Amino acid sequence: MRDLAALNKVETLPWDVWGAMPGPDAPLRDDQLALFDRLLAALTQKPDASFAEVRGLYEDDGRLRVPGTVFNSLLQRQEAI
Repeated sequence: MRDLAALNKVETLPWDVWGAMPGPDAPLRDDQLALFDRLLAALTQKPDASFAEVRGLYEDDGRLRVPGTVFNSLLQRQEAI
């Protein structure tokens, strides 16, 4: 998700958590695995050819877009981007 954010010109930190990302020590749910699998396939199969799809995923799915506030798992608090 951080790579997806960077491709959409949003810089995040390694400890920023938002949307579909599991929290620290939380297991991945089946719906998260399916989403990440779809995202990974779109990013890696033919990245140049599928850039519009990747961008669309970011724009259309609120679980992937970086909100104005993320959870800083290092400091254990919400922070503005």
